[in-house]
Amino acid sequence: MMGATAPTDARGEVVEVHGSRHTAVGGGMMTHEDAAKSRSTVTAEFIAKQTPGLNPMQLIQYLPGVNTTSVDPLGINGGEMTMRGLNQSQIGFTLEGFPINDIGNYAVYPQEIVDSENLRMINVEQGSADLDSPHISATGGAVDMYLIDPTDHFGGTVDGTYGNYNSRRIFGRVNTGFIGNTNLKGFVSFSAADEHSWRGPGDQSKLHGETKWVNAWGNGNVISFSLIGNQSESTLFPSMSLANWKKYGAYYTYDAKWNPKAPDANYYQLHRNPFTNIYASAPSTFTLTDNLTLTETPYFWYGNGNGGGAYNESLTSQQWGAQSLTGSIGPYNASNTKSMLLYNPSNTQTYRPGAVTKLSLHTGINRLTVGYWFEYSKQLQTGPYSLVNMATGQPYDEYGGGPNMVLSNGMTAEYRDTLTQTRIHTMFIDDSLSLLHGRLTIEGGLKYAVVDRDGHNFLPDTSTGPYIHGSWQEPLPAVSIRYKINDENQLFASSTTNFRIPMNTSLYDSGTYKQGVGYTAKANADTKPEISISEEFGWRYQGPLLNSTLSYFHYNFTNRLYTQTLIDPSGAIYTRSINGGGSHADGVDFEVGTRPILYHLRPYFSAEYVNARTDSNVGAGNGDYVFSKGKFAPQTPKYQLAFHLDYDDGHLFGGFGLKYVARQYSTFNNDQSIPDYLTMDVNAGYRFKDVGPLKAPTLRLNLQNITNNHYLGFVHGTSANALPTTGVYGTKIAGASTSFDVAAPFFVGGTASVDF
Repeated sequence: MMGATAPTDARGEVVEVHGSRHTAVGGGMMTHEDAAKSRSTVTAEFIAKQTPGLNPMQLIQYLPGVNTTSVDPLGINGGEMTMRGLNQSQIGFTLEGFPINDIGNYAVYPQEIVDSENLRMINVEQGSADLDSPHISATGGAVDMYLIDPTDHFGGTVDGTYGNYNSRRIFGRVNTGFIGNTNLKGFVSFSAADEHSWRGPGDQSKLHGETKWVNAWGNGNVISFSLIGNQSESTLFPSMSLANWKKYGAYYTYDAKWNPKAPDANYYQLHRNPFTNIYASAPSTFTLTDNLTLTETPYFWYGNGNGGGAYNESLTSQQWGAQSLTGSIGPYNASNTKSMLLYNPSNTQTYRPGAVTKLSLHTGINRLTVGYWFEYSKQLQTGPYSLVNMATGQPYDEYGGGPNMVLSNGMTAEYRDTLTQTRIHTMFIDDSLSLLHGRLTIEGGLKYAVVDRDGHNFLPDTSTGPYIHGSWQEPLPAVSIRYKINDENQLFASSTTNFRIPMNTSLYDSGTYKQGVGYTAKANADTKPEISISEEFGWRYQGPLLNSTLSYFHYNFTNRLYTQTLIDPSGAIYTRSINGGGSHADGVDFEVGTRPILYHLRPYFSAEYVNARTDSNVGAGNGDYVFSKGKFAPQTPKYQLAFHLDYDDGHLFGGFGLKYVARQYSTFNNDQSIPDYLTMDVNAGYRFKDVGPLKAPTLRLNLQNITNNHYLGFVHGTSANALPTTGVYGTKIAGASTSFDVAAPFFVGGTASVDF
């Protein structure tokens, strides 16, 4: 249940990306595992054969329970993910021990995290995060990423990729080796990527830099420091309703051309997504005595960016809460102008320092760990209306600066304007006992989380007032047991409790104000935290040729949190955060992989079956409820299957991957869904012999979605019902559709790489 700075490879799980040994199970998709719960891993050997620069969600798509959707081939525009039917805001993501999820809404933006060439491994914990994981939202498992360590000697690697949609990417890394006579070593890397949009106009680009430094001495003392910077600029892809998908298919896009005489809010330059991130972390371990170890992981998280949009705004009638005012934008609109097309980005700026401290006492067969996680974050979110260059159709400032709409009361018009401060105090204690000469391990622990949120909504006439305070305290026990029948077979069982506090957006009214209705996004400050209790029972076989894991899981949710689309009695459509009542699921995960068998082949197969049910009737927004109790949970595929076959003789290598995902409901009433889908990927390449200082020059070809299957891959949010229905109390309830993401199409890319 306790995490580590990074699991060590064992039983010959040596990852050699360019060497002659390629024996890792399943082509690098399984490792030796002793955790007393479900955990799956992809290693650098598998990652190195995929399209360079893929984001972490794309790299774990074959693992059991994982359902990922990328909206562009290289993953620069982001992605979505569910695991065992739970979405990414319920899954805790870490890199080098520090949290990656947004502190406000727990979203994950995988394109910003890490360059794939620098990843050593990705661990996926399908059922629960480790007790010491720094999360307040991981009710549905965790994804932990670890960077490679710098090499002992000077060297590096360079690769370049080109593909369709004019996709281009370069990457370079330099290792310093040991500096002088010290134990200090590091690497510095940089990448640049760009691709044209496959759906509609525009492009995606990003600049990314990483550095890691390690200083180790004595018996287990290590200080490391990692710094990651990312700057991305992309054109958003519009999500769509099921009706628009049936009408337009994948070609429902933003407009490519701008007409100054007829300004159009659907012009693609008004739907950009600029973002800048800086992550810093220093996970370090100190051996205080032979039996006492201190682990310290301070971190800092900074982000600033937005998603752009535009609206035709009235200047003669603007709402400032309940007040009807006029608006102006300096000298740029004539006095008789009644409306203007204005740019309206959703800006978010985050400052997030924190630290995780652990003290571990090892006494013979017992290990006792106590720890503390502290974090204090500030998140400012605004939505100003600013001027559009009518000659080009571009905003004068992508962040909404410059000339803004000012109301007649002197205030700047905003569709949202909030400051959220979150303080996290989490204490944990864990005790592990090893018996029967290490064959039996019993572990139990308790995490006690205290989270306080103070919010200030600068918009007027909100339902909750300008100042909001939320406080949550929750004890979270965990227990596990693992028994090794012999060197090859082991049984494990675990039971854990996790919680997720409501998103910060649930604290605030925002959007457009309508008389008698209020704001289009309504606060629900009384939302209770989501509580999950999960149990797992499993068996692992880890032999000389084959590894396999079979696990049964059950989870039960109380106060399941959803973002819901609703229609009130006046017919107005709005969104709000809700507690969807209880839900539960039972399921089975399975994965199996081999070391090289005939002709250097290494197959890998995974499967999942899950039966997830809603335990309550869900509110429809008009005082009535839909008959959702007992129906299948939204966003949850009942079946998933994955297969990957790897071939590698040291020079020639190749792979074939296949993924099947069953249909997914988008409503609690199960009256709307997206169909099942099947995708296939292929890779092939050749490593040449060393040429002087150039080591293992390599050429490879990657093909994604080789059948060019156009499909809807992800359900955004949920609604009570999509079709008109009669509620529990006999009320007629109108349908409210949600939206969906269109998945990336066929892609082919060629890569040349070399080490030195």
